[in-house]
Amino acid sequence: MLWLSELLIQEHDVTTFEELKKAVVERALKGEIQFGMDVKPGFHDTPDDWEEILENTFSSAR
Repeated sequence: MLWLSELLIQEHDVTTFEELKKAVVERALKGEIQFGMDVKPGFHDTPDDWEEILENTFSSAR
């Protein structure tokens, strides 16, 4: 299980929501099969529907 908090710690170079989406895709393509969102990304460009966007991003990448 990939948790969003773990991803944010491991990918400390990520500074925008768009970069976060790319990191989520990379992890999905590397074989992660589950994705959990335990924190809200604190980026200035994080949209209100960030959970739905990240879930769709992860699911469509696999």
